[in-house]
Amino acid sequence: MPQPADPPSPGAPDRADPLGGGPHSGDPSHGGDRSHGGALLVAMGLCVALVVGMVSALNLGIPLLSASDLHPSAEAVVWVVDGYVAVFACLLIPAGALADRLGRKGTLLAGMSVFGLGAASCALAPTTGVLIAGRMLSGVGAAAVLPSTLALLLASVPTAAGTSTRSLTGHGRSRRIAAWSSMTGLAAVLGNVGGGAALQTGSWRVLFAAAVPLTAAAVAVTALAAPRVPRHAGRPDPVGAALLTAGVLALLFAVIAAPRYGWLTAPVVAAAALAVLLLAGWVRHGCRARSPLLDPRILAAPAVRAGALGMALTFVGMFAVMYLNGQFLQYVRGFSVLGSGLRLLPMAAALYLAPRAGVAITRRYGRRAGVGAGLLVLVAGLAVLGNMDAHTGYPGYVLGVVLVAAGCGLAGPVLSEVMVTALPASAAGTGSGLQSLTRELGSAVGVAVAGSLITAGFDARLPPAAGDPSTVAAALAATGVDRAAVLDAFTGAAGAALRTVAVAVAVLGVLVMWWLPRGRRAGQNAHTGPDGGG
Repeated sequence: MPQPADPPSPGAPDRADPLGGGPHSGDPSHGGDRSHGGALLVAMGLCVALVVGMVSALNLGIPLLSASDLHPSAEAVVWVVDGYVAVFACLLIPAGALADRLGRKGTLLAGMSVFGLGAASCALAPTTGVLIAGRMLSGVGAAAVLPSTLALLLASVPTAAGTSTRSLTGHGRSRRIAAWSSMTGLAAVLGNVGGGAALQTGSWRVLFAAAVPLTAAAVAVTALAAPRVPRHAGRPDPVGAALLTAGVLALLFAVIAAPRYGWLTAPVVAAAALAVLLLAGWVRHGCRARSPLLDPRILAAPAVRAGALGMALTFVGMFAVMYLNGQFLQYVRGFSVLGSGLRLLPMAAALYLAPRAGVAITRRYGRRAGVGAGLLVLVAGLAVLGNMDAHTGYPGYVLGVVLVAAGCGLAGPVLSEVMVTALPASAAGTGSGLQSLTRELGSAVGVAVAGSLITAGFDARLPPAAGDPSTVAAALAATGVDRAAVLDAFTGAAGAALRTVAVAVAVLGVLVMWWLPRGRRAGQNAHTGPDGGG
């Protein structure tokens, strides 16, 4: 197996990077590099679009599922939606470590196959229990896919002759991370559009059936385009994997269950306490193990703390808004399911373009400027949406949505690079899993916090004649209740919730900026060299 060549000096251009350009980007002799990188980007983009898009695609189908012949209970519907995210999130780091040790390409192909098998099980599910099991099986596959996609994009690329490899450094690596960040952000939004289109058929099963051929195509393209990179020897750490997975799962249960049971109820407090104990046990084990799944001491590095907290904050803000999008556009503005998805396309455009602007800002002014600009734009978008009411039109609403998406896109690439390059190259899959974990946790927290605050505020603002409905739809269906009063209560509660999220992001964002080391290169810290290598 060919070994990576010596990396170029830190100031040298990335001549082998098909995304980063360079002096040889127009040279026909280097066309193989560019075509290889383009095919790899398409393959990884399709994989990311499927596994991340499925997080949000089902949200628009909850009414269809609830009214289906499966007759699921309200709690079962919650598990159909959240079971995928919970398994996905809590297995990300173990799956990333497994990819480092067993091979990233093989792990990615196996993960996509498991994801497709889960989707097929959901499409054919005869009972709610089978549907939930299929969703969780897809979550297992998704966890193996996401960290491997970024690790493969950052792997050494072949030269034109195909006889050796060259490592990505500097601008080329930043460009690939920015492209990957664009993919993940776009997938979250386009999942709503694709899900809305599939659900227009009138059956929730079509959504899962459509995922099966797309998954087969992703497996085929990945098998052809993805490089095989050297495996990295390491002893398995089943104890660390079990403690970390169980701890994250307990934390996610507390976050997801809090809006339904209450933040201070016995199940939520018990789950939170169990999460603290399990994660403390993981830290203790990791500090003593010879070959830990993830050395907890990496979290002591300011750059890693900044990247983890910053990534979580950006996705708390974005998914608080995504939780609201469908409800506002359908209840308040009266758009259809597909119409609501299509009207979120400006958000997708912002998520596609902003990472490139973030990389340019960081190269010129430093990473603090890139992250700071992103957090400021994110808070501004939350503030705009926090001042909406039942009379806010679509143009005013979409302005806030675009600002939130742009803020997430500006800060995301820099924060991703900080976290991924905080580990040596031999643990790139683990580093990718760590930053993916913070994304998914941020997403879950954003939905849970927004949902809890909106529900509490909505109930408090409703007129007494409405009784005690649990949803906007139930309140609108109640007899003798003015529709305008219901919508005023909903938008008032939503605005207050987003103002609270904006304040939290702004305050905690100060810590991110404090911890983030100075300099223009996001990946240099005590754990890695300039190339991200050990």
